[in-house]
Amino acid sequence: MSIPAGSYKLGPENGTVSVRTERRGAAAKAGHDLVIHVTSWEATLEVGADPAETRIELDADAESLVVREGSGGMQSLGEDDKASIKQSIDDDVLRRKEIRFRSSEVQSADDGDKLTVRGELTLVGNSHPVVFELVAGDGGELSGSVRLKQTDWGIKPYSALFGALKVADEVEVAIEAILPSS
Repeated sequence: MSIPAGSYKLGPENGTVSVRTERRGAAAKAGHDLVIHVTSWEATLEVGADPAETRIELDADAESLVVREGSGGMQSLGEDDKASIKQSIDDDVLRRKEIRFRSSEVQSADDGDKLTVRGELTLVGNSHPVVFELVAGDGGELSGSVRLKQTDWGIKPYSALFGALKVADEVEVAIEAILPSS
């Protein structure tokens, strides 16, 4: 499906932004691979008649990340564990700083089903270029993901037990949404 020209507003009411983490280290069996949802975000997709006029912007509240699930580990992830992880994300990882993406170039595949997006992602006050693809489905679905290294933005991945348990430097950020009527 080609995305018709127009302006589209996206947010938690019609989509999900998620972060997937993996565990590393000698004590990795004690930790959990996490799925974290960003619960407060908004994005604008402006699709121009000329693909070169297409732009994407996204802003997210760094304090709105919530652990939705944890897999692996020696015991299940409880509500106290999820609250502790959220506190670590707020205080130590994202430090309550803005999350912002602004596209600089959007290219459409010939069939219009896939967009290659280039732009700047700002995390904890540091901006770096990223490239990812968005795929449009026949029912207005829009999905894409990008793998990011936390250290590229000056983020020190969480670790415990003197570094024997740590979150992998690379995390996956994904979006799944349904395009509203323009």
